[in-house]
Amino acid sequence: MGERTSTMTGVLGWLDQRMPVVDFWNKHVGQYYAPKNFNVWYYFGSLALLVLVNQIVTGIFLTMHYKPSAAEAFASVEYIMRDVEWGWLIRYMHSTGASFFFIVVYLHMFRALLYGSYQKPRELIWVLGVVILLLMMAEAFLGYVLPWGQMSFWGAQVIVSLFGAIPIIGPDLVIFIQGDYLPSDATINRFFALHVVALPIALLLLVVLHLGALHEVGSNNPDGIDIKKKKDASGKPLDGIPFHPYYTVKDLFGAGVFLSLFAFVIFFEPTFGDLFLEYDNFAPADPLVTPAQIKPVWYFTPYYAMLRAIPDKFFGVVVMGAAVLILFLVPWLDRSPVRSIRYRGPLTKIALAAFATAFVVLGYLGLQAGSETQTLVARVCTFIYFGFFVAMPLFTKIDSVKPVPERVTMHD
Repeated sequence: MGERTSTMTGVLGWLDQRMPVVDFWNKHVGQYYAPKNFNVWYYFGSLALLVLVNQIVTGIFLTMHYKPSAAEAFASVEYIMRDVEWGWLIRYMHSTGASFFFIVVYLHMFRALLYGSYQKPRELIWVLGVVILLLMMAEAFLGYVLPWGQMSFWGAQVIVSLFGAIPIIGPDLVIFIQGDYLPSDATINRFFALHVVALPIALLLLVVLHLGALHEVGSNNPDGIDIKKKKDASGKPLDGIPFHPYYTVKDLFGAGVFLSLFAFVIFFEPTFGDLFLEYDNFAPADPLVTPAQIKPVWYFTPYYAMLRAIPDKFFGVVVMGAAVLILFLVPWLDRSPVRSIRYRGPLTKIALAAFATAFVVLGYLGLQAGSETQTLVARVCTFIYFGFFVAMPLFTKIDSVKPVPERVTMHD
């Protein structure tokens, strides 16, 4: 094999001769052509990557002082907050970052539903995205348990006990997950190992695969048009612009606005009214005192509301799990000949609006104590949630569509 040549000089040239640094940059950034009509919905993918970096960096600093044991976990978090220099800031950046991570990912996925970014040839991108969501949920739950406050302990007991509803293997599976008959020292140790090592590695790998699959087939756009079909004489898409510098500058602006909001929450309202950090979790875990209301963090509440809406525990667990797993089927449930919501008819728009509304209402109900009226509303919203996916092959097929332009359009 001949020696690899490089157009660069100096240290970068030496490195490029031994590793395709320039080729990688050109393929994924410098010469990666993205549609020129991206709108505000396309900020959330890069923001999700920004928050992931924040979670990893702040998590590393937190592990330097955290003690993964039932006797010392809560005290070590208090030590970080009170005695470690800037420890309170790092802890709040991490806890607030978890909530902001779910905010941007939920909006990122809603954008995909709006513009049909899961349709052929982008099915794999969507599937990898749903796997990332599942890992995020697992990572968030494990991290939620580690401070070992009241809600950490009782939340762990409630969630892990759900596995006990599985026939035959359920009770043994609960003991295996906890490492004991109740959440204890063994539980914290294994949750810490998974939260700090195993899941972050898997999450990073999946993000790389997600971006690789995206750059292989190209980005979708608000018109749902494949820009690769219209190219100039040099082979560049007529409706595409290089990601760098155009979208790197655009994303830097979005990151600046996002970080301003992020900083405002951290410095002025880090608990966000009991949503981001529950007040009960500022008290050490006590197995003998049950909190007045056990509820998950806000980003799990839609699924928790579904669980409570089902009278039978086993079927409640099935419904809660199916609410996430059904997302894998979306690319094959949608039968519409067009991608974007801009060119779809009223049936799809009404169905998507009903789905989004039901999800938000379920999130609110999951935070409440749960009266008979709230349970009834939760059942209706659960029906709407699953009805959206079950009816998708029908309403996307019979819905009217508008003519899709040959090239992308620019909207105000």
